[in-house]
Amino acid sequence: MRNDFRARNHPAWWAFAVHRLSGVLLALFLPVHFWSLGHALQGAAALDSVLQWTALPIVKFGETGIVLLLAAHMTGGIRLLMIELLPWRDWQKTLLALAAGVSIAIGLVFALNVF
Repeated sequence: MRNDFRARNHPAWWAFAVHRLSGVLLALFLPVHFWSLGHALQGAAALDSVLQWTALPIVKFGETGIVLLLAAHMTGGIRLLMIELLPWRDWQKTLLALAAGVSIAIGLVFALNVF
């Protein structure tokens, strides 16, 4: 039991969990994305109604969350590729912190430009 707790308290496990959770949440977002894009096929009026909906503050907040999820998933995937394709070095442990930092920075830059 103690070994399970130690494994889940390791930064690599948290990187795995964030990468997996961000992938699942992005997959759940796809139907909403396709729904909104589908309105473009119904004409300009239908698309305008969706675009007005996206101007709401809660949707802008959600967009920031989606960008943060995309950044987390991207940097986590790059980290995994580096672990898989490059020879192991001690500096690769810092890739966890670097991936998290880049993800948060991308999310903050987007949030500052949106609000």
